[in-house]
Amino acid sequence: MTAMAGARFFISGHVQGVAFRAHTRAQALTLDLRGYARNLADGRVEVLAVGDAEAVERLAAWLQHGSPSARVDRVRREALESHVDLGVGVEGFAVG
Repeated sequence: MTAMAGARFFISGHVQGVAFRAHTRAQALTLDLRGYARNLADGRVEVLAVGDAEAVERLAAWLQHGSPSARVDRVRREALESHVDLGVGVEGFAVG
């Protein structure tokens, strides 16, 4: 059995309006992750990713650069530990 992991990321830079969320969703689905990517009012994008620990790490590495038209200045990461945090009942990967 593979280890389940989850993380919440807050990405700063030129990441809204440049298809960053759509590219993040495509990357996450390729990695078989569940969660979401959504714009925040302060200009950042929040990404919640839950799944295989190695897949979460691969998404974390991808987020450092993001989509081709994005400019990532900073990625802040928060670990998720509880079953609620790990998105029990979350299906697919949503963009909001």
